Amino acid sequence: MRKCKKMIPILLAVFLLCCILSTTAFAVGTVDVAGAVQGTWHTASQQIKTVVNTVVFPAIDLILAVFFFAKLGTAYFDFRKSGQFEWTGPAILFASLVFTLTAPLYIWRIIGI
Repeated sequence: MRKCKKMIPILLAVFLLCCILSTTAFAVGTVDVAGAVQGTWHTASQQIKTVVNTVVFPAIDLILAVFFFAKLGTAYFDFRKSGQFEWTGPAILFASLVFTLTAPLYIWRIIGI
């Protein structure tokens, strides 16, 4: 019961903030809602494309590069121990790294943005 009493003011505050900070999208002049949605999507799609190209792909590339070199190091140490080099892990990570490095060049044409 105590938890419910503590949660009610928090939920009310969140609801009040949502009501205050939300805005309504109006189709200016006419009742062309589809045109308003298309215009909003066109503006948002360019921002999404910029964020993905400058933040998401470089972050994925960095993570894959770290994993690639770590896997390459562990494969080398396994090679020194057993005498057989396992190429599968480093090859998959290298192919994924090349794919994500070159993805911004063609991914937007595939998606249609």
